[in-house]
Amino acid sequence: MAEIVVVGSVNLDLSAMVARLPEPGETITGATLGRFPGGKGANQALAARRLGADVRLVACVGEDAAADEALALLRREGVDLSHLQILPDVPTGIALICVAPSGENQIVVAPGANAAMDPDALTPGPADALICQLEIPAEVIARAAAGFQGFFCANLAPAQEIDAAVLQRADLVIVNETEAAWYGDTLEACRGLIATTFGARGASLHRSGVLIAEAEPPAVTAVDTVGAGDAFTAALTVALVEGQEPSDALQFACAAGAAAATRAGAQPSLPTRPEVEALLDT
Repeated sequence: MAEIVVVGSVNLDLSAMVARLPEPGETITGATLGRFPGGKGANQALAARRLGADVRLVACVGEDAAADEALALLRREGVDLSHLQILPDVPTGIALICVAPSGENQIVVAPGANAAMDPDALTPGPADALICQLEIPAEVIARAAAGFQGFFCANLAPAQEIDAAVLQRADLVIVNETEAAWYGDTLEACRGLIATTFGARGASLHRSGVLIAEAEPPAVTAVDTVGAGDAFTAALTVALVEGQEPSDALQFACAAGAAAATRAGAQPSLPTRPEVEALLDT
């Protein structure tokens, strides 16, 4: 069983299913509202847990009712929350999400406690792999990367400036095609693997500019793509740490992302390992 530590965000997602995404300045009514646990850190922690890893989450939440909702699935499914920081004077992060029938979405995040994470209080401890994303302060990510001895995955989402030392330290960098275009030549600082996702068109894996592997996801009917990228990130990290060949690991990750797109909500949609393996067999 792989031991994974995730340093990242926790949000409560307020998700509105709409007939179509609004244009700038436009109001869309008739939506159906859902409340789901979310945040890229929490999503990736739960995804790795459902894929069979032993997972510890280092994160911040407020001392409020939103935190109870946001942490419910993590607690129920055995993610280690002993390193969670609870801040009494800061609200838990909230994500406002619109989801179209195609599964495409628009997201606005009020980070709350995620932005208040203190790098001096960071104690991720030893593990086989560390996963970070960019919904927490950059100095926290830099400190975590510098102090960790195992396999380090940096999911560069949402796109923003990142310390070059983080890229140089990363064994695996994960971006979608929009993020890859935003970072451009900056990604050349990465000495490890770079995985780029292309939605329903699959993903690629490069090292030092050389294509290592390509994969396409199984055909599915997309309902909500929120959380699909987090399922991909967790699955690729778990598979590589387990020793799967890069091509097999990338296919496994594409299947996990595809499975996550078939259900509504970030965390409720995250697949179990048997679900991913069944999808690979179709």
